[in-house]
Amino acid sequence: MDKFLIIRTSSLGDIIHALPAFAALRRGFPGARIAWVVEAAGKPILDLVPGIDAVVVRGETDWIRKIRDKDQTALDLQGLIKSALIARLSGARKRIGFSGKNLREPAASLFYTDRLEGFPEDGHVIARNLKLLSKIGLDAGTGEYEFPIVIPESLDRTVGNALAELGRRSDQGIVICNVGATWESKRWAPERWIEFIRRDRREGLFYLLLWGNASEKEAALRIGAATGTPVAPFFTVPEVLALIKGSRLLISGDTFALQAACALDIPVVGIFGPTNPVRNGPFRARDRTAIFPTDCHPCYKRTCPSAKCMSAVEAGVVAELAQEILEKNG
Repeated sequence: MDKFLIIRTSSLGDIIHALPAFAALRRGFPGARIAWVVEAAGKPILDLVPGIDAVVVRGETDWIRKIRDKDQTALDLQGLIKSALIARLSGARKRIGFSGKNLREPAASLFYTDRLEGFPEDGHVIARNLKLLSKIGLDAGTGEYEFPIVIPESLDRTVGNALAELGRRSDQGIVICNVGATWESKRWAPERWIEFIRRDRREGLFYLLLWGNASEKEAALRIGAATGTPVAPFFTVPEVLALIKGSRLLISGDTFALQAACALDIPVVGIFGPTNPVRNGPFRARDRTAIFPTDCHPCYKRTCPSAKCMSAVEAGVVAELAQEILEKNG
């Protein structure tokens, strides 16, 4: 029996971006045993993906013993020294990764037995992940990406009840304004959100402010107070997926909510600053990206004293893109 170990431990958005590679691997090897090693924060996503035989949380009791198997093939989709070391610790005789020129930490390639030939980093990270499968004889191609996420009806009901308590009627389409991002540099300023909502608000739609941590909640409350827009309660990762799946449109910076909406085939307007939307952004023709290129774009800095790339994205531009999508999609 073929056996594989996928290594993509974090972050949430990157785990989403790795799912098409898993789906292609499962299609190519329907009878194989496929395990995935992940950080605890990412496990709730993988628990919603049928076909993964074992989800192993890095750092849990006996996690190394659970991944050890010399007869498996380890696929490092993360490409860091820590992920390459996991491949080595797994005992897999065959450990596949990217070449040094395609790694943020080139030393990681020293842990691999097989390396993908170097290639230009000019495409989407999803396509990058799929390229790695060529080392096991799979041609994943460039067709439609598959995201095998299954959301239970119980999550839909939980989220629906929470929105009803906030005043949402069942006939109202949901427009999610995701105000947070893991990197401070990826967050659009509250003042921009306030202007956007005042410009974009439409009858018959339910606008909701989504957040993920305490500082993001503080920003959401400020925006909500200025615009009368409801602020979401705390939602777990699976509940966020259910919320997004039931929405009409999501407006967000480059973060998990945006990647999730793209995976779930929900229209998006992505607001990009320090990162490259060609690599990380929406990939469907229907979706839109708001960006104001600067001389330092893309810098991939987590913090920035000026944040000029994000602050230069005007609320009116985002509102026009949102209106275009809503009109084209009824």
